[in-house]
Amino acid sequence: MQTFAAIDIGSNSCRLKIARVVQHRLRVLHEDREVTRLGSSVFGSGLVSPEAMAATLDALKRFYKAVQMHGADQVRAVATSAMRDARNGRAFLAWVRDETGWEVEIISGLEEGWLIHRGVISNEPGTAGRCLLIDVGGGSCEISLSDRKHIVETVSLPLGAVRLTQEFLKSDPPAKDEIARLKKFVARELRRASRRVTPGRVHTIIATSGTAAALCAASRAIHKVNPSKHDYVTPVEDVHKLAGKLTKMRNEARGSVPGIGPRRSEIIVAGAHVYSDLLEHFGLRGLRYSDMGLRDGILAQMLAESDARTAAHQQYERERWEAVLEICRRYGVDMKQAEPVRVHAAQLFHDLAGIHELPQEYRIWLEAAAMMRDLGKFMNYQGHHRHAQYIIANSEIFGFTPVQRVVTSAIARYIGKSRPEPEGRTMRQVPVEEHEHVKRAVVLLRLAVALNQDRASDILRVRVRVYPKRVLLELSPGRTGAELELWSLRKEANYFREVFRRELLVTLA
Repeated sequence: MQTFAAIDIGSNSCRLKIARVVQHRLRVLHEDREVTRLGSSVFGSGLVSPEAMAATLDALKRFYKAVQMHGADQVRAVATSAMRDARNGRAFLAWVRDETGWEVEIISGLEEGWLIHRGVISNEPGTAGRCLLIDVGGGSCEISLSDRKHIVETVSLPLGAVRLTQEFLKSDPPAKDEIARLKKFVARELRRASRRVTPGRVHTIIATSGTAAALCAASRAIHKVNPSKHDYVTPVEDVHKLAGKLTKMRNEARGSVPGIGPRRSEIIVAGAHVYSDLLEHFGLRGLRYSDMGLRDGILAQMLAESDARTAAHQQYERERWEAVLEICRRYGVDMKQAEPVRVHAAQLFHDLAGIHELPQEYRIWLEAAAMMRDLGKFMNYQGHHRHAQYIIANSEIFGFTPVQRVVTSAIARYIGKSRPEPEGRTMRQVPVEEHEHVKRAVVLLRLAVALNQDRASDILRVRVRVYPKRVLLELSPGRTGAELELWSLRKEANYFREVFRRELLVTLA
């Protein structure tokens, strides 16, 4: 049974969740959380302060001991808004790597929203219809529209509770002009969000993270609702009233409000106004709190990637492929030309598995590279392989981590005259342990491209025969022959021999 650990290094707190796979489902073994206020110094000065570094590292060392104790097979640690903004963020994460061995990923706001969505829909009931998911964290606010458990649109806004408190609320209690400036800024960002997210009629509004938990707990206390009532919806009127009430109170008094607490009281005013204004802006009647979030999305993704027998795996594969097709449409890729290359790449991956020995996850990366290899022509045909690599590595492609995008981009990059060399600019971005894998995947893609030289012909059929010292490709010519493909494949024979230590022979059937 595999055990996974997910770590969320947020702008307000660090969180850990460890879960074991039992009968194709996740069973939580351990959770931990520490408020570190990582974003407080970042949003004020642009730098992570020594104090915030020390507090965060202490929490991560504690997490490390828990991960070791539970024998986690796979760990994924991500950092969000504060690390996206911090000028010394990379240096801090290098320190974390030295202390724990973890390669922390700085994920974008859109990927954060995508993972939160995955965490909620994988665990929460009532998410099969049209849902709006709202996460007001410490540094950012992610708003996602979901329909039938499929993410329709997501947007990330700089409306985190720590960020807004640091930027706008200097007094205790906040002055009227401070609140006015805060609300003006929130209104501007919500207008921006409206250009992309239009909820319309939604069945469910789900809010996650600490601010939502505090507001919903305070609302329950007002109405004396049992805390165990999972489907409780906090009315919009309660959110408006709480935002107004908390604004007039000093920090110590806010901390004594049921559901708020002394640590949340410092940032609750900003968070409450974001929720209040957001609900009013979109005309929503209230919200339901979920304790699911980013960590759960990370765990769900790890389960989907590792267990092909789960329903989550099938949905994950569909969403990833839809994201690939969407970026192809955005950059004007001719699907009729790209699809045959993908088909041949998938066939070669299967038929040559005993030779290339690539991990199974490379299949989707190879197929994605086959579809996206011509993205760069949108910018300029001259050097389009380099342009395609840049677009793939730096675009938001749901379901692909930053490292996976870099690997996919490298596979798509080297189908011209150049070869993947360790000292090259592209390969320097690829983890060293993936260099040989990338080189082998590049060869497969080059063969798939060579099989589709004559765009006007029908798709060629190819039969692969593997022998101890050679590989034979037998082509069945289409209506217009296969001479160009035959010539192109034979040009790849030297590189094939260099990488796989076997001769490549190509004949007509």
